[in-house]
Amino acid sequence: MTNTCLTFRDLTLGYGSHPAIHHLDGTIRKGSLTAVVGANGSGKSTLMKGIVGVLKPMAGEVIRAPGVRAAYLPQQSELDRSFPARVVDLVSLGLWPRRGLLGRYTRGDRDDVGKALMAVGLGGFEKRPIDTLSGGQLQRTLFARVLLQDADLILLDEPFNAVDAKTVGDLIALIKHWHGEERTIMVVVHDLDLVRQNFPETLLLARQPIAWGETRETLKPENLLRARRFHEAWEENAPWCEPDEHAHGHDHHDRDHDHHDHQHGVGPRAA
Repeated sequence: MTNTCLTFRDLTLGYGSHPAIHHLDGTIRKGSLTAVVGANGSGKSTLMKGIVGVLKPMAGEVIRAPGVRAAYLPQQSELDRSFPARVVDLVSLGLWPRRGLLGRYTRGDRDDVGKALMAVGLGGFEKRPIDTLSGGQLQRTLFARVLLQDADLILLDEPFNAVDAKTVGDLIALIKHWHGEERTIMVVVHDLDLVRQNFPETLLLARQPIAWGETRETLKPENLLRARRFHEAWEENAPWCEPDEHAHGHDHHDRDHDHHDHQHGVGPRAA
C-alpha cells in the first residue's frame, strides 16, 4: 500500500525546444502541504501545468497515483475577466467532474454552490459579474470552485498575488482546513515569510530542484543563494538541457545535504 500521491521521474518540462524545468525526481506524499518557491522563470507554474497535464513532458514523466482527482487553480492573469459571466457561473465549473459539460444541475448542486460561496465569505454574490470583483473577491470565487471539485490533489498557482491581507489569511485558513482533511496540496508562493509560517514542506526550484524537504531546511540561506546563482547563470547562458553533475539538484559541496532534503520531500511528517 503506497502513501505516494505524485511521482516525478527525471521530469523535464518546457515550451517548444526550450526546457523550463529539468530532471526533477522525487515524490509528493499523500496528505502533504508543499510550497513551491523560486525566482520568476524558475519553473514553478510550468511544474503545475505539467502535473495537471496541460503541458506534456519533454522527457521523463509525472505519475499520479490511481484514483487521485486533481483540482487546478491557475494564476489570475490566465483568466479572461472580460468574459460575460457571473460568480455562480464561474463557481459552477467546479461541478463538471461530477456532472459533465452537458449535465443538468440539480437543486442540491445549487445548494452546494451557495455553501461554497459562504465558505469563502461571498454569500449572496451569486449574480455578481466577475468583471466587477476585486482581486481578493475573484480569488475567493476561484477557491469556491476548487471546493466544489472535492479533489484529492489541489494545485494552486500564486493564489495570494494581488489580494488583500484579510483575504490571504482567509485563504490560508481554507488551505489548512484542506490539509486537515488529508488532501494533498501544492501551492506556488512568492512570500517566503508566508511559507515559513504556514507550509511544512517546500520545493525550491531554479529550473532544476535546488532543495526539497522540511521548510526550515530548504529555505536555509545557502540554498537560497545557490538558487539565485543558478538562476542568474541560466539567464546569462541559457544552455540546452543536458544532464550533468547538477542534473538532480545535487551540488558538489552539498550532495549529502540535498539527498537528505530530497528524501524528506518523499515523505516528511506533515506538521
